[in-house]
Amino acid sequence: MEQEGTTEGKAPNLAQSAASKLSQMGERTKQLGDVIQDPVRQKRIILVIVCIVLLLDNMLYMVIVPIIPDYLEGLQKAADRAQDAASHSNFTNVTRETKGNFDLQIGVLFASKAILQLLVNPLSGTFIDRVGYDIPLFIGLNVMFLSTLIFAFADNYATLFLARSMQGLGSAFADTSGIALIADRYTEEKERSKALGIALAFISFGSLAAPPFGGVLYQFAGRRVPFLILACICLADGIMCLAVLKPFSSRERENMPVGTPIYKLMIDPYIAVVAGALTVCNIPLAFLEPTIASWMEENMHASQWEIGMTWFPSFFPHVLGVYLTVKLAAKYPHLQWFYGAIGMVFIGASSCTVPACKNFGQLMIPLCGICFGIAFVDTALLPTLGFLVDVRHVSVYGSVYAIADISYCVAYALGPVVAGQIVHDLGFVQLNLGMGLANMLYAPALLLLKNVTSMKPSFSERNMLLEDGPTGLYDTIKMEQREKKRKGMCTTINENGIETFVQRSCSEEESSGGEYA
Repeated sequence: MEQEGTTEGKAPNLAQSAASKLSQMGERTKQLGDVIQDPVRQKRIILVIVCIVLLLDNMLYMVIVPIIPDYLEGLQKAADRAQDAASHSNFTNVTRETKGNFDLQIGVLFASKAILQLLVNPLSGTFIDRVGYDIPLFIGLNVMFLSTLIFAFADNYATLFLARSMQGLGSAFADTSGIALIADRYTEEKERSKALGIALAFISFGSLAAPPFGGVLYQFAGRRVPFLILACICLADGIMCLAVLKPFSSRERENMPVGTPIYKLMIDPYIAVVAGALTVCNIPLAFLEPTIASWMEENMHASQWEIGMTWFPSFFPHVLGVYLTVKLAAKYPHLQWFYGAIGMVFIGASSCTVPACKNFGQLMIPLCGICFGIAFVDTALLPTLGFLVDVRHVSVYGSVYAIADISYCVAYALGPVVAGQIVHDLGFVQLNLGMGLANMLYAPALLLLKNVTSMKPSFSERNMLLEDGPTGLYDTIKMEQREKKRKGMCTTINENGIETFVQRSCSEEESSGGEYA
């Protein structure tokens, strides 16, 4: 009887403790939700999510550099052994043909991501403008997650090509929407420059740290481990995106104007100049990545670890360039064009000095100069794109940052395909001199952006916001007055006390759009 009483006494205590723990968990969840919904903290969390997206994309882009050539070569040797058993007499011819096919396969595989991203970006930019930034970001993360898993378990060239192409598709949505989301949430120019600078630092770190990361893990843990680690990080970032941004919640896109079509942004001369600068400044990096390894082997007799570590030291001057540009832009915001021009001169001078290097230590100097210059150009001009959309078009950023992504993709799509052919036909020295000269000649074009910061918002955003027509009497009257005054007509009071419009010039004070130029 005593045992039964003890058991009956313990049961309510267990129930009470369980209820208490559930209540505490509910309170903590509510507190976490309140923290996430706080505007300042939410902006920081969104910046973290976007930075992880950019880090993952660039690590996945570069992690295959030390892995895939060796893996494909192993597959090719297995196929060669099978062919050799069948026809030993034609071994030499088969080997030469296989070597050419192997180089072509590597180039096409490396370029497929940028080519597909280049083709999809015009569509993804328009899609982002229509549905907002959160849904495309979540879609891009899911596609990148699937792409990473396919990389891990691929066992032939066709599957690797599918994974690489899927990465380009995911990047077209995730990268563009992520950068546009930063520009949308950080509306002040100083904050926007700083946030985009942080994002660019993650891009640099992903690109430069991925080859050593992939090479070491591939050597000691196997081919699948680097991709599985990246897939886990991608999954965690997707969960964060789902929890913070709530992309599929049933809220309406309140007061969000219709974005300017991407073709209109492309013909804007200021945006075209920025896009051209982003392409030209990234050409040295995109063209050197597939060609510098063989040049180092032939001219420096460089070891494999030196080739693997070629670009890693450049991360530090890149971060320094981002930091300096953000600080200078905060103090002298009207000189953004000048910082971009300085960066292009740095890139040009550094590219011209690459062929003169005789050893690994000397080569680090111009490569660091190239990355330092790219940091100046990117950090100065990416916020300028957002500002140009604010003052000349509608403050919706999907299409304009799709144009920026297209600019990068043009360089990285051409690099693996064109650079090797240029080196073969003209030489490595001529390639570098041409890239350096192109950057130096393009730098003066940024003078067109000199007066950008003095621009004021145009009528376009106001008209786009009212394109659905007035919704009340007050809106109707104000819209009619605005249209009349744009045609040079001003209001007067007639003898009956009724307001009428007459054709005459208006003063600055009378114009309802005085603050818009």
